[in-house]
Amino acid sequence: MTAAQNPYLNQTSQWPAPAKLNLFLYITGQRANGYHDLQTLFQFLDYGDTLTITPNASGEITLTPEFADVPLEQNLIYRAAKHLKEHSQCELGAHIHIDKILPMGGGLGGGSSNAATTLVALNALWQTQCSPQQLADLGLSLGADVPIFVHGHAALAEGVGELFTPAEPKENWYLVVKPDVQIATASVFGHPQLTRNTPKRSAEALFDAPYGNDCENIVRTLYPEVDMGLSWLLEYAPSRLTGTGACLFGEFADKQHAQTAFQARPHWLSGFVAKGLNQSPLLAALKRNT
Repeated sequence: MTAAQNPYLNQTSQWPAPAKLNLFLYITGQRANGYHDLQTLFQFLDYGDTLTITPNASGEITLTPEFADVPLEQNLIYRAAKHLKEHSQCELGAHIHIDKILPMGGGLGGGSSNAATTLVALNALWQTQCSPQQLADLGLSLGADVPIFVHGHAALAEGVGELFTPAEPKENWYLVVKPDVQIATASVFGHPQLTRNTPKRSAEALFDAPYGNDCENIVRTLYPEVDMGLSWLLEYAPSRLTGTGACLFGEFADKQHAQTAFQARPHWLSGFVAKGLNQSPLLAALKRNT
């Protein structure tokens, strides 16, 4: 197909890049290369960044706005687009604009979600005809969480996060809050007191047991603001850390109770209320935009 035959050329469309939560996160071992074996349950939220994409015939990838602390060549959106372009030998280009609302370093998977949305959207708009598994494989080279966002369904992830099984956790309402800190993942995974020997369990046993996060105690020790935030949130609902980031989430049965807690939060906690989703809104956008 030539550029002139592409029906999406110069057509602008919007694509969601949703947040995720780690409903539980257990570290079951550490490999010789330093990577950790995990068991974690991913669920999406109806809240996230938005990518506005316009494919063009320039052959170039352009991105707005600029992020002062992230050079273009290191931006996961740009890298994802370049990966797909090189893999498929596509001659087209695209302009991508991101409306960024997810906090960086929060543990909500914003960068990985941005990369996955870029891969899924450009594969459709450029008509490069990569399968979801091919896109996931491309995404894995950008980050361990990218494949789950590509496939777009809640899942139990294992290994270093690359092996996953579809799951159907309850779609709760959540209050997600974040103190004004950024957490370096390496400082958590490198901590000598981090639990690294949680027994590996079957999916059924994991889902039936109370959920927890093996990184939570370390993060609460290293970052007092996180400790204070979680202590506050626990007064309202079952709550814990997501991933290794600074964000905390409380589980609520309905939106109203989550909103009430949100309005009562301390001034030093930013946050939002969102619904858990087992199917990513990215999949709905793919149907809508193509």
